[in-house]
Amino acid sequence: MLAGPSGAGKSDLAVRLIDEGGVLVSDDQTALSVNNGVLCAAPPPAIAGMIEIRHIGLARLSFSASAPVALYVELTALDASIDRLPVPDETVFLLDHPVRRLRLPAFAPSTPAKIRAVLTYPLESDD
Repeated sequence: MLAGPSGAGKSDLAVRLIDEGGVLVSDDQTALSVNNGVLCAAPPPAIAGMIEIRHIGLARLSFSASAPVALYVELTALDASIDRLPVPDETVFLLDHPVRRLRLPAFAPSTPAKIRAVLTYPLESDD
């Protein structure tokens, strides 16, 4: 889940992740629910499959109707001060479910790779 104020780069980062093999769940608004104890995200029906690509317009993409929420990425400005190593076990609670939280600069070229790394590789803090 990508979070940040308007203009923070959420859709831009989503487009880069999708271009590298990710799948759109929702843009702009996301419905959260708990299914069998798992926090899940889904698009509201009115905008399912739609994403706003700034300077291009609205695009219709294939999308996932639901996905588990495994990571909450709070987007920052490229020049924001971010700790070199994240706070261990930093979480946000969504519908009373803890979700790992990271702060990353939306427009940094390495941000999509960092998100994939967190979701793919075991990290020392995961022991």
